Amino acid sequence: MRYAFGRLYPEGPRRLVEGPVCAFVDWVMEDLSGLEMCRRLRADTRTADAHITIVLEEDDPDDKRRALRAGADDYMVGPIDRTAVLDRVMALQAGGGHARVTEQLQVGQLLIDAAALQARWAGEPLTLRPNEFRLLRFFAQNPDRVLTRAELIEALGKQEPPIDERTVDVWIGRLRRALRAKGAGDRVRTVRSLGYAYDSH
Repeated sequence: MRYAFGRLYPEGPRRLVEGPVCAFVDWVMEDLSGLEMCRRLRADTRTADAHITIVLEEDDPDDKRRALRAGADDYMVGPIDRTAVLDRVMALQAGGGHARVTEQLQVGQLLIDAAALQARWAGEPLTLRPNEFRLLRFFAQNPDRVLTRAELIEALGKQEPPIDERTVDVWIGRLRRALRAKGAGDRVRTVRSLGYAYDSH
């Protein structure tokens, strides 16, 4: 798995690479905000599937939510150095240190193809960002089981640096919209005060 990472500029990617792209975007940039940069990356077909991490100036819960709504997959609080960036990229590459899952996993009409990083519902591909794909894969491995936010964060390899557990709610919202768009209905159920469960039936 190969990544292109570094500071991105308003004119867009200077070089395209094969395979997944991991982008780190500053909260404040010279010509536009990091939020607008996230939106532009998502709107560009060349980078729409990139794993975007926005680098915040401070640990502000409202800024975190705004970043996720703008299209970021993750966030870090700056300043960050090369080691922190490489650690995050390696964690993504390794899938958070968990063992490689079965190549294909089927739960009812849901099919997870781990090798292709693709999920399908009733044969139709689901449009998912990297975090939502990993989340759905973990749900498929544990159908009908209540999973806490902490367990979901661990499954995605997001423990270091620690993130706000409410970030999971944003990922869940995106996942639900993707499933509904393909006619899957409300498969991901909220269990008040506990977490979430994927209903297989």
